[in-house]
Amino acid sequence: MLQLQVLRQNPEWVKERLAVKHVADLSVVDVILSLDEQRKKLQLEFDNNQAKVNSISKEIGTLMGKGQKEEAEAKKQEVAVLKAALQPISDRLGETEKKLQEELVKLPNLPAAIVPPGKTPAENVVVREGGVKPALPAGALPHWELIKQYDIVDFETGAKITGSGFPLYKGKGARLQRALIHYFLEYNTAAGYTEYLPPLMVNEMSAYSTGQLPDKEGQMYYMPADNYYMIPTAEVPVTNIYRDTILKETELPVKMTAYTPCFRREAGSFGADVRGLNRLHQFDKVEIVQIVHPDKSYEVLDGMVAHVEKLLQSLELPYRILRLCGGDMSFASALTYDFEVYSAAQQKWLEVSSVSNFETFQANRMKVRFKDEKGKPQLAHTLNGSSLALPRILAALLENNQGTQGIKIPAVLQSFLGFDTLQ
Repeated sequence: MLQLQVLRQNPEWVKERLAVKHVADLSVVDVILSLDEQRKKLQLEFDNNQAKVNSISKEIGTLMGKGQKEEAEAKKQEVAVLKAALQPISDRLGETEKKLQEELVKLPNLPAAIVPPGKTPAENVVVREGGVKPALPAGALPHWELIKQYDIVDFETGAKITGSGFPLYKGKGARLQRALIHYFLEYNTAAGYTEYLPPLMVNEMSAYSTGQLPDKEGQMYYMPADNYYMIPTAEVPVTNIYRDTILKETELPVKMTAYTPCFRREAGSFGADVRGLNRLHQFDKVEIVQIVHPDKSYEVLDGMVAHVEKLLQSLELPYRILRLCGGDMSFASALTYDFEVYSAAQQKWLEVSSVSNFETFQANRMKVRFKDEKGKPQLAHTLNGSSLALPRILAALLENNQGTQGIKIPAVLQSFLGFDTLQ
């Protein structure tokens, strides 16, 4: 959530940054500032009346001590009138604060200065590419045909058990999933991330704190009987570990990693982009999260990008890194880099990771703070990234490594699997 003081100090600059994210109605900034002024006036009126009540109440005690009962009774009547006036002021103050909060949470995070001003994914900026696109043999197949040939993922039975978009991994397919998860976690913990295994359901406050609510209600699976949400990413429960926490500055950075299944309704998805493993309602992902000092968050972001890049290099996959434009960024992000791997049989790029800096947006919602050198609480910065999402990684590994003798397994995974070729 944006800090009110930022809007107060430079509303026109806020509008300019929101325009980069293509916020349709920028007048909401003026509405928020107007409500804030109303709130301050009502708070002042309430405080002044309360101060009078307190002052006169002290006078009553003095008068009673002097035996001046008639004067004391008159003052009591005066206090009664003032107290009666306090309640409607308090009611109006509460209503104004509620409206202010409702409008404030609708605003997305402000994009960083280097965010491109585009509106669609086509306007994202390619930062760099790495790896070599493979030359596939004649008759090469897309992964949805390969998984049938090698009998490693059963979409039909998954659909029978649950529905479309819920795959059933089996045999060496299940082992591949387990190997990838194990390798990703080992890679992250070796870099200093502490591993967690969080709940797969979160309450409304957790979803609000990381920015999923009120932005993504339609994309999450919701259980109304308990008011819980299935997590769309481990980012949500892991970041909320430190909700309502004041850290010592010496405890920063906090580095966390977690494997979880992820659940997304993916409403409105259709066509070639959803074939096979390209888009699922349930999928596995390993996440990295950091809570850091504000002065170091962009340095940390660069480090997290380099961390994910080296992970992709170790899998021997061709990849590219994109800086997302304003119109393609998430609600909560200030700057996001997407990683895509090249799927040779489909001849297309597939997103496998997003690495983002949220600055104080999430921290302000969940009150994640640290005490600076003067002992004053300050909002921390939060960052996260996929390290990595499995379905499209598996799709690219299958397609890019297929040959006449089977599918070659990258060297870094062989010790986790016990075989070097899928046959």
